[in-house]
Amino acid sequence: MNTNDRLLTVEEAAERLGTGVRFIRRLIAERRIRYVKLGKHVRIADSVLTAFVEERTIEPVRGRRASYGLVV
Repeated sequence: MNTNDRLLTVEEAAERLGTGVRFIRRLIAERRIRYVKLGKHVRIADSVLTAFVEERTIEPVRGRRASYGLVV
């Protein structure tokens, strides 16, 4: 986490990822994402969300397609 990073609320993190708040809370509860606890408040660094998305980004398969749609 960068010291100049913006800390996002759970709602802001959900909006940034295009998901519901419940999904973000589940990631936190299962400790699948890094977060900061400030008293009773939970914040997620912007760089943590970026890393989360990058780690789960699937690259496309490069290859020619057969006539029936399978990649060979």
